[in-house]
This record gives sequence, C-alpha cells and structure tokens, in this order.
Amino acid sequence: MELSARVGRIEPSRTAHFANLVAKMQAAGENVISLAIGEPHGPVAPEVLAATGAALLDGQTRYSAIPGLEPLRAALVAPLRHHRTENVIITNGSKQALFSIFQVICNPGDEVVIPVPCWVSFPEQVKLAGGNPILVPTVNHQLDPAALENAIGPRTRAILINSPNNPTGAVYPDEDLQQIAALVRQRGLYLVSDEAYAAFVYDNQPYTSLTGFAELTDRLIVTGSFSKSFNMTGFRVGYAIGPVSVIKALTDLQSHLAGNVCTFAQYGALAALQGRQGPDRQRLATFQKKRDAAYQMASELFACVKPAGAFYLFPDISGRLKRGQSATDFAIRLLNEAKVAVMPGEAFGVENHLRIAFAVSDQDLMTGFERLREIL
Repeated sequence: MELSARVGRIEPSRTAHFANLVAKMQAAGENVISLAIGEPHGPVAPEVLAATGAALLDGQTRYSAIPGLEPLRAALVAPLRHHRTENVIITNGSKQALFSIFQVICNPGDEVVIPVPCWVSFPEQVKLAGGNPILVPTVNHQLDPAALENAIGPRTRAILINSPNNPTGAVYPDEDLQQIAALVRQRGLYLVSDEAYAAFVYDNQPYTSLTGFAELTDRLIVTGSFSKSFNMTGFRVGYAIGPVSVIKALTDLQSHLAGNVCTFAQYGALAALQGRQGPDRQRLATFQKKRDAAYQMASELFACVKPAGAFYLFPDISGRLKRGQSATDFAIRLLNEAKVAVMPGEAFGVENHLRIAFAVSDQDLMTGFERLREIL
C-alpha cells in the first residue's frame, strides 16, 4: 500500500536521527559525548516538581480545557500589554504549536518565507500543511530585510523568524524587526515568531519580543516553550500567542489532534512561571560562561561567529572539508573517530557548517573539545 504524498514530501528529522545514533552507541557501551542535542543541562526546579507531584496526588489526571488551564494562560499574558487569555493556547511543546499554525493559516500552494539557517522542522511543517517553504539566506547569520522582501510573491502567506536563533545563536536587532514588522503590515502577511530561546541572550544585549509591537497584534503569532527556559524538555508544554481568530482555529484543530495538553504537567508549568521573579541572572551567567568557553575552543578549530543568544555555535568548516566531503560526512567522522556528536549544517538548510550545542556539563564540554582537537 502506498503512503500519502503529503508525508512523502518531508525529510525525516536529522536531529532525531543523530540522537538515535548516539543512543545506540551509548547503549553498546561506547563513551559518546553528545554536543548535538539542544537540551539544557541541569535539573528541573524543585517547586516545579513539587507542583507537578501535588497535581498528580490531587487527581489532576483527567481531561482539561483544550486551550489550556485558565491560570496558566493568564500567567503567560500577565506581562503583556496587548494580549488577554483568549489570545493564548497551550500546546504539546512549541513544535506542535508551529505545526498547527501552518495548518490553520496555509492553503495548498501557499508560501512561507524562512531565513536560513533555520531549525530543521520549520520547512517540513510548512510542507505538511501543503505549503512551500521559501528559504532566504542570512548575512553573517543576521536577517537581510531586502532579500526577505524580494522573496515575497503572490502566494506568500507568512514570514517565519526565530530569535535567538537555532542553530546560529543570532539575536536580531530591533531595527531589523521593525523593518520586518512594517513589511508584514504592508503586504498583509502573518508574522510567526519562534521565541523559544528568549531566556538566553548574553552580554547584556537588549532583546526584543515581538509581543510588544502593538501594530502587529492582528498579524503576529508568537510561539514559546517551557522546555529550554525551565529545563522542562520532557514535560512537553509550549504555547502560541496570537489573534483571537487564529487561537480559536488552533483550539478547534487541537480538539481533534490532541485534546488537552497533559493536565498535571500544566500545573508544573504554572509553578515555573509563578516562581520566576524576573530573568534568572545566575543561570544566564552560567550559560554565558559556557558560551565563552565553547566559542574560544571552537575558534581554535573553525571559523566561527560568536553567538549572542541560545546555546549553539554554528562554525564554518569549509577549511576542514576534503574535496567532495559534506558536513554530514564530517559529522559522521567525528562521531566514529572522536566519539563526539555534532549536527551537520545540511540539517538546517546550509552546507559546510556544524551545529555544536554547548548546553552540557562543563566536563562534557571540555572533554568533547579535547577529543575534537586530537582528531583535527
């Protein structure tokens, strides 16, 4: 029996593929250090675990409201001036939020403009909605507003941006975001902003969340997640904030797709928000220290742009590649010979690069780069 043409259009997740390779090697007893997966090192906060456990003991194990628990939705929009509870839906991580967004805003043949490098799932999620991803190169990992404007055609439905960026760690300056906002308004497009790494901006650099752009309220859809900000990757709690009409459509879709997000996990997410008193400066300082160490070590081996946010390096490895060798070939070599896992740039739409995640223990970070130096 044949499978659908829809699923035949998509590429399997390369990050998941490398994670599986690493898991198999580790299960076989090989000492592999993974710098491939974007999962913060460290425990979940005690208050989050306590609230999750208390919700379980209290019987919060049944169906709950499809758009999410009212107190959690209210807590998410409390700091925002232009949004209310009806502007939020809780989803199974930001990945499901993004998947659902394209399902409700795209018709077959519509286009979504995406700067590259980009997260592996962005283009595939557009394809699953019957749309076509239009990939636009960045300049030193920063947006090129003129190129984005030139990529807009009669079937363009949205522009998708991600700042801080996965895989590059780029943080887009306010002036570029203002240009994109004006462009979206002029062309009658949606702007989808993935802000999953908003808690990771270094060097006291200002960060602009597009939720503050009042003129975009009817055009902007922001996604976020508890996974990175609160080390809650396994909880699978994310969200989307957008126009009421979009949130209603997402709720209708979710009623058939997944129903509610895990009820007791949402109580843990609520505790995470309630326990946060402004930015976690100690945690941010820890990650900035990791960033500095990783950047220094990577710069000794590759050409590398210093990331301003997130927890990734995206070095150019052109000078290390042999004739005909791809970044995927190079990453496999490092995995087999150095027992260090990194992600090839092809997964993110760009050749001749690697993504190196530094959100690991200090020991793993140091040992991983020591192994790379020995091989290279």
